[in-house]
This record gives sequence, structure tokens and C-alpha cells, in this order.
Amino acid sequence: MDSSRLPLRKAPGSGSAAARLRAVWPPLLVLAAMLLVWEAAVRLSSVEAWLVPAPSAIVQDAWDARERLAEHTVATLRLTLLGFAGGTAAGFGLAALLHLLPFVRSGVYPLLVLSQNVPLIALGPLLVVWFGFGLLPKLLLVMLVCFFPVCVAMLGGLRGGEPALERYMRMIGAGRWRRFISLELPGSITHLFSGLKLAASYSVTGAVVAEWIGSEKGLGIFMLLSSKGFKTSLVFAGVAIVVTLSLLLFAAVTEAERLTVRWRPRKEGTE
Repeated sequence: MDSSRLPLRKAPGSGSAAARLRAVWPPLLVLAAMLLVWEAAVRLSSVEAWLVPAPSAIVQDAWDARERLAEHTVATLRLTLLGFAGGTAAGFGLAALLHLLPFVRSGVYPLLVLSQNVPLIALGPLLVVWFGFGLLPKLLLVMLVCFFPVCVAMLGGLRGGEPALERYMRMIGAGRWRRFISLELPGSITHLFSGLKLAASYSVTGAVVAEWIGSEKGLGIFMLLSSKGFKTSLVFAGVAIVVTLSLLLFAAVTEAERLTVRWRPRKEGTE
């Protein structure tokens, strides 16, 4: 089969900036409407400010605490990026190993899936006992959050190559390593980005949870201390920053996919 004749389509996210903007503004309008309703409900009711603060109060308190928020945000972002990079590298490496060594995959992959039933928050105290209260246990926790989606997506991509191209590579005498580098690895890139987007969505939340097990800086400890002090508005501010960081990281991965994977084969039955 001549791969040059395969119908091609644009990779996800490769549309124009105007098209992406049209996809963004409807949820922004819904969010703005929700905030207006929230603001009106709080002002018209007798609910206590420490229980459910108005959006305007959240913004004001966040502005007043902007220096502390910035410091904690930088700490969380640093942990997130390090964990995301480490989890991505580990997931990519293990996926390649399991793909190249089927006998290892048959024994390791079921255990890998089983490991996802272990609550990560339960691993926190153990990691602290083993590695202390420094950066390492928190970093490992974020890496574990990012590791699994990257590994599974990458492994699925490596195993889901075009059979006709695989047979052709064998016919021309391509060895196992050459088939991996020239065919299987490039063909798995879109799957890799799918895993990266999932990991990006989870990584900031993973960093916040990791900061709960023992940290001096970070949005996780900031929100924990704010809740204990009944500063609910600052808890909401922390949540808003966590959501924003997650969206920005997801958008960065999506943009990287758009720039890297401009075209890909069209699957049968798709438009």
C-alpha cells in the first residue's frame, strides 16, 4: 500500500485562530453568566461571607494577597512542570520498553493497570517516610499522576500501527529497531499527545495534593491554611488559579500538537 495515497486530514487543533476563538467564547459567556448569578445571589441573601463569598469579594481578597498568591503559585507551577516532565519521560520510556519486549509487557502491564487502584493520597505519607519532607516525595507523586496516561496512550499508539506498512518494512528487510524508529514511533505521536493532554489536566491537581503532605510553599498548603482560618475567599482564589494553570498547560500541549502534527492519516469512516 502506498502511504502517500492515504487520505489526510488536519490534526486536532490545527484550525485558524478565529475558529479556536469561536470555540472558546460560548463557555466564557456561560461562565460570566454563572458569576453574575452567583454575585446577585450572595448580595440578595443573608449568607455569611466566610461561608460563600461573592465573586467580587474573592477578587478583592485575592488582589490584597497578590504577593503571597504569586509566591505560592510559582512554587506549585515549578513542582507541576518538573513532575509533568519527569512523568512524561518515565511513561514514554516504559511504553517503548514494553512495546519492544512483549514478554516483559505480558507481566508488567497488568500490574501497571492494577497500580492505578491505589489512591495517590495514601502514598504520600509513605513517600515522606522513605524520602523525607523535601522536594523528592512531592515530585514523585506528581510524576505518578502524569506517568500512567502517557504510558498507556503511547503504548496504544506503538501497537496500533498500519499493518500494511509493517509488512512492507519487513519485506525490505528492516530490522526491529529500524521499524520502531522509522514507522512505529512516528505513527504514535498523536497518541502521545492524547496522553500528554490528560497528564497536563491532572498535573496541577497532583501538585496541589502533593503539597498537602508537607510543604512550606504552594497553592495546596495556601488553600489548606486559608480554610483553617475561615478565609474562604482565598480558598476560592486558589482554586481559580489551579484551574487556570491546568487550562494553560493543556492549551500549551494542544498548541505543541498543532505545530508538531499538522497532518495525519484519516481513519476509515470519518469525515
